[in-house]
Amino acid sequence: MKRQYRHLAIAGAAMLMIAPSTFADVKTEAYVQENASEVLASLNDPSLDAEERTEKFNTYMDEFTDMTAVSNFAIGKYARRFTEDELTRYRKVFREYALAVYENELDAYRGEAVIVKDSVDRSATDSIVNTVIKRQDGKDMDVRWRVLTRDGKYQVVDVALNLDGNLIWLAIEQRAQFLALLDRSNGSAEALIDKIESMKRNLEAEKRT
Repeated sequence: MKRQYRHLAIAGAAMLMIAPSTFADVKTEAYVQENASEVLASLNDPSLDAEERTEKFNTYMDEFTDMTAVSNFAIGKYARRFTEDELTRYRKVFREYALAVYENELDAYRGEAVIVKDSVDRSATDSIVNTVIKRQDGKDMDVRWRVLTRDGKYQVVDVALNLDGNLIWLAIEQRAQFLALLDRSNGSAEALIDKIESMKRNLEAEKRT
């Protein structure tokens, strides 16, 4: 999977380089610190088996992230072209797939603590919080969280992981894959849902037991 992300590292970085270089507010950083730590703790809990760990991780990520916003972003213009039934079925399988992606990637870099390094405001309601996951082996992992604020409520809409030296924004990668497939299939929701189902099964086969 990591090889699939590399070609979008430059595009993702370029998009974020245009952001104004001001600091996000302390509340946004505290939100990421608290919630990212809970997500990490769910992966590190030795008392949980694989099924319990996934359930707990998914519960935190559902609260921490705006899956509807991420799923809509991932299909761009097609979010307005799908029928209500197609959109409902797509969002369901997308959520399952996205959570599997986040769990697999973060689980591969299990660490002891999440430390907020700094943050950048892209606008009054859009911030990037830069964190590092500390590890005993010294191979600390940089993770960036894009946080939107709506009516005083914070939610993550994308996560960037440092994979093989490249910073990859997962929602941007998913969008590129999904739009390419939809363009080739004349906007077929069925083709996209089948593809996501297949990718989800592959991820589940790679999960830690």
